[in-house]
Amino acid sequence: MLKFLRPIIYVCGILMLIMAGLMLSVALFAWIRQDPEMSVFLISAGLVSALGLVMVIGGRTPHFHLIARQLYLLTSLSWVMMSLAGALPLFFSHFELTFVNAVFEAVSGITTTGSTILVKIETLPPSLLLWRSLLQWLGGLGVVGMAVSILPFLRVGGMRLFHTESSDWSDKSMPRIQTLARMLLGTYLTISLACMLSYWWAGMSLFDAINHAMATVSTGGYGTDDRSMGRFGSAVLWVSIVFMLLGAMPFTMLIGFARRPSLAALNNQQVKGLLLIVAAVSLALTAYLIDQGSHEPFEALTHATFNLVSVISTTGFASGDYTLWGPFAVALFFMVMFIGGCSGSTSGGMKVFRFQLSYLFLRSQVRKLVHPNGIFVTQYNGKPVSDDIILSAIAFSFLFFLCLAGFTLLLSMMGFDLVTSLTATATALTNVGPGLGPIVGPAGNFAGLPDAAKWLLSFAMLLGRLELLTMMVLFTPMFWRS
Repeated sequence: MLKFLRPIIYVCGILMLIMAGLMLSVALFAWIRQDPEMSVFLISAGLVSALGLVMVIGGRTPHFHLIARQLYLLTSLSWVMMSLAGALPLFFSHFELTFVNAVFEAVSGITTTGSTILVKIETLPPSLLLWRSLLQWLGGLGVVGMAVSILPFLRVGGMRLFHTESSDWSDKSMPRIQTLARMLLGTYLTISLACMLSYWWAGMSLFDAINHAMATVSTGGYGTDDRSMGRFGSAVLWVSIVFMLLGAMPFTMLIGFARRPSLAALNNQQVKGLLLIVAAVSLALTAYLIDQGSHEPFEALTHATFNLVSVISTTGFASGDYTLWGPFAVALFFMVMFIGGCSGSTSGGMKVFRFQLSYLFLRSQVRKLVHPNGIFVTQYNGKPVSDDIILSAIAFSFLFFLCLAGFTLLLSMMGFDLVTSLTATATALTNVGPGLGPIVGPAGNFAGLPDAAKWLLSFAMLLGRLELLTMMVLFTPMFWRS
């Protein structure tokens, strides 16, 4: 058993040292700004680095090799440990957060969900604001790496469709994985820097630009003010739209475009589907707002597109309380909440490709009803797709809605109305951030929820971020046999 766990312990130890390094960087920032929370980050960094060193030394092995069962455990354990480590500065801070509140905020950050229990965010010390943004930025990077190199290997929910050489975890594939990791990090850093400079140019302060850039590219949605993006002008909102969309696109495609700029590099069925949905729903919302007489045409287009992109990319920013726009708008936002962005992006949700595969499967079944003896090959991105991959994606969708129903019932048992229970569950599983209604909507807050609900939603956020099956397989007796 120890031989099985050693590589997992080693990698988790490395992650703890990375977390400690980030804490020290925030402590340095706090020292420069004469922030009273500096000691909090130093203490947290000391504890986390000590744990990381023990794990690295104890888990060191001469032959580093990971099999599927180890990757399942490593993926889940690493996200749980990063969440708990990320909660320490919040828990030790002078704001006297309870442990469950600190964990909820950290889980929401590291999973790039963006739901918060904090009120009057603008009064927080800059160091804590920066830490929340860093959690989301690190989480977004982890999501991309996991989606590109781990989930296709584990064949989770149809992700084998995106299996590449870098999804192979044999010894001979390690150089390819390291090369991919460097390219992903370089692309992620470049987009983050471009986003920060664009926000700064559009009128944000430098500190706001840094924080919002990390929250935008990671599609996390943490802000530095209770008003989210409602205090900024249209220039900032359009910058945000562009970079939220970039965060929702496959990073392997962005890498390919950066290496060989051409339209062929952007020929991706997921991206086409995402942009088509955004264009259609944005125009429908814009027309609806103009017809309602509540917005001028350009203002309607800006706010409709911004909030739509924010929800479908699972960022969770808001330029206002869009639940006040009327039942048609609320229904649209609720539906697109489930879609999410593309696979291989920082977005959450069910992912565009699963809806596309389900549609292709349905179309194939209808054709077979008309032509029982016909042979129909389902193609995606110009390549044939096996029924096994399609059925895996459909099975994931069934499990998703099963979890949605289960968590909704549990929240309802705690006394919440259906809208709050359903949308709080949906926003946790899809990692969007705000739900609907006065309690958890874009103008609400998760602070008033009981501790049991916060633990439940924290678990749901992790489940959604890890594509459900990656974590749920750990609770089956079959996984722990032999």
